[in-house]
Amino acid sequence: MPLHLHGPVLDGSGDDEPRDLYVTADGLIGLEPVADADRIDGWILPGLVDAHCHVGIGPDGPVELEEARSQGHTDAASGALLVRDCGSPVDTRPLDDDPAMPEIVRAGRHLARPKRYIRGLPIDAEDPAELPRLVAEQAAVNPWVKLVGDWIDRDAGDLTPLWPDEVLREAMDAAHAHGARVTAHVFGEHALPGLIGAGIDCIEHGTGLTDETIAMMVSHGTALVPTLINVENFPSFADAAGEKFPAYGAHMRELYARSRETVAAAIDAGIPVYAGTDAGGGIRHGRIVDEIAALAEVGLGTERALAAASSAARAWLGRPGLEDGAPADVVVVPEDPRTDTSALRRPVAVLRRGRRL
Repeated sequence: MPLHLHGPVLDGSGDDEPRDLYVTADGLIGLEPVADADRIDGWILPGLVDAHCHVGIGPDGPVELEEARSQGHTDAASGALLVRDCGSPVDTRPLDDDPAMPEIVRAGRHLARPKRYIRGLPIDAEDPAELPRLVAEQAAVNPWVKLVGDWIDRDAGDLTPLWPDEVLREAMDAAHAHGARVTAHVFGEHALPGLIGAGIDCIEHGTGLTDETIAMMVSHGTALVPTLINVENFPSFADAAGEKFPAYGAHMRELYARSRETVAAAIDAGIPVYAGTDAGGGIRHGRIVDEIAALAEVGLGTERALAAASSAARAWLGRPGLEDGAPADVVVVPEDPRTDTSALRRPVAVLRRGRRL
């Protein structure tokens, strides 16, 4: 059914005056009036973006396809109509025709070393020199590639990097030659210089950033997705280390203690920051509003936090916003979410290609 949307359009243009948008019968945004359209009033946003999500991963590892479908439905119903899937062992492409699923921008499977990530999730490189080949294989079929940059090394008893610098440079070149971008899971400090220096496009978590690596990210134009609601789990990660890995436990507590200060410093330096929940595993799906609120509180401010989960994130991922002819992926809320992000929890309408969810 065609729709008439009326209200302020929060698309990053800075124009707060009420405007009229129309949703055509084929699910596209239009600027010209449409006959017999139902009217919806409210504050109008592009569909929200969860820029770090794992559709296909549950608390116990990979899930069945129907469980992945349920995860996607939960994300979309929360307003996250576009997700960047930052690594999943489940091929979710058969879900793309489901009209209640969000659009998924995929990163294929995590790339790691043996016993250096969560069992059952990654493709393991027995030899680090295999990384450029594995990256090229993932980049040939996905717009992003996901590396595990650091993880606990049981021999060292703490976080250590997985990859030598020279291999990372070859891997980035391989991905970029295919037109793909690369991101990496990084909790600690020591993996960051090699990854950023090699030309990685994004860092996930980034709790180990220092003044030096923040400056490197600014210089290289590297983005950050800090996954603040998952960082809240660091104390439990430290507790799980127990007496077996005391250095790791102490390190994780230290990273957690300064995490908000670290992310605030990255924001102040001008690093592009985007909203991602890390849903899947220990974070339930559908929590994008929690991440927006956390980013606002840590220093991004409400308006920029909204953009980091909508218009700015869509542009970063190469997806349209609310322009004429774009798919009608829209969230309409009853109050101005720049004043109170909780308005995002009470949507008047969530539209996926014009279809109300």
